[in-house]
Amino acid sequence: MKSIITILISLLPVISVLAQNRSPLLTGTVNISITKGTFSCDLTLSDLPDVEDYFIRLNSGMNLLNIKSVADDDSLLYYEKSLVDTLSTGESAAYYFPGKNGKGKYLPSALRFKYVGKYPVVKDTARDYMLVDWKGNIAFNGYSVRTDGMQSCWYPVLYDVKNDKAFYKVRYDLTITCEDCTVLYLNGSPPVKLKSSNFKSQLPFELALFCGNYNFSGSKNTYFLNTDFSRDEMKRFSEVVDSFKNYYSEKLKIPYGGNTISFINTTPVSKKQSWLFVSFPSFISVGWDNKFRVIIDGSKLQNMYRAFLAHELAHYYFGTYKTFNSPLSYALLEGLAEYSSSLLTKNLIDRQVYEQIVLKKIKTLQNFNAVPISEIRSEKDYKNTGVYAYVYVPVVFLAVEKEIGENKMWQWLSEIVRSGNVLTGYNFLVSTLKSVLQNDKLLKRIEEKYFKSENSLKNILDKINLE
Repeated sequence: MKSIITILISLLPVISVLAQNRSPLLTGTVNISITKGTFSCDLTLSDLPDVEDYFIRLNSGMNLLNIKSVADDDSLLYYEKSLVDTLSTGESAAYYFPGKNGKGKYLPSALRFKYVGKYPVVKDTARDYMLVDWKGNIAFNGYSVRTDGMQSCWYPVLYDVKNDKAFYKVRYDLTITCEDCTVLYLNGSPPVKLKSSNFKSQLPFELALFCGNYNFSGSKNTYFLNTDFSRDEMKRFSEVVDSFKNYYSEKLKIPYGGNTISFINTTPVSKKQSWLFVSFPSFISVGWDNKFRVIIDGSKLQNMYRAFLAHELAHYYFGTYKTFNSPLSYALLEGLAEYSSSLLTKNLIDRQVYEQIVLKKIKTLQNFNAVPISEIRSEKDYKNTGVYAYVYVPVVFLAVEKEIGENKMWQWLSEIVRSGNVLTGYNFLVSTLKSVLQNDKLLKRIEEKYFKSENSLKNILDKINLE
């Protein structure tokens, strides 16, 4: 009996970690009209982790009817809004349930939300359009609705304040209906030519949506939504994608998951904007032309666009397989994807393009006052988030590469991706490098020169040398 008790006690930490790692489950119904620009949702968010300090984010354009506690026979819950948690672009409102006597916060294990939302429908951008469009916009362009999940929060997203973690990736069992649509697409599932369909996934995904009236096609493990690709173009595009996936899986020694990848092309609700973003495994091009076609058109820009594609495909490992949870999160998320894609660009696409990208980064950093990685305490310390994450951090890794070689760098990246549910701050970065190097003297030199020194940027630029 004693041995059994000992075994059970030893398993408790494992059970606890597994419970904490489990993604929430979202179930219920979603009704959309692309002609009216409306959402009507009856959704239940369950399997919530035990979080003391939290907010529940929901798009500011969604009007709540009520929130109920499922465990308490759907009893109505009193909620409050907070102005403390507001995404930088202001898409979502923050809700919470006060604890007893107004102290602390209370979080039931399962919550039911009923709400509706109405948004502008931009049918004619020649006469009536929005000033700007952006990733977190719930955009109705007359023939479709496009929205991501993380930034738009069109569904309720739990945010853990203490660990700076948003649970926007969820398992789901959702019935989506759109009577004025011909195609429904929910991230993580194949598109369907139906007006109503049930979508299920036991794997967690960010719930990007693209529903409307358009055509789609599939080639191997790749879907093309509204791209107007010919069969030959789809084949050539898929071959490029597969070669990049194979390169990453070979170098990181981790199979590339999410076998079904979707490429979505759609128009903005502003007049001139054009950009691409990823809600893995969906790659979304927003603009007035098909940016994906450049990847296979043989033009001068082809390899630059392939380098961009390499960055976005790297986000399977940095952002999906491995998530980050510290003030360094965004810098590591984008910096690691950018660095690993630079290696792919150098070795698989075009070394000249690689050199152009690095030289551009070096030029950008000439007048940048970078805070050493070891000194980052909050995202405010980045000073310029885009430059720090996409430019400074990748060149930090380039400098370390000059010290330890490309093979060791891939081992380090693999160690980072394979790490468990730990705080991914500076100590995490150093400990994973230490396990790969097995050389304390070299590790100390790298730390002092590139991670800690007030002259880290100068040391980095001095080390980088494009021969």
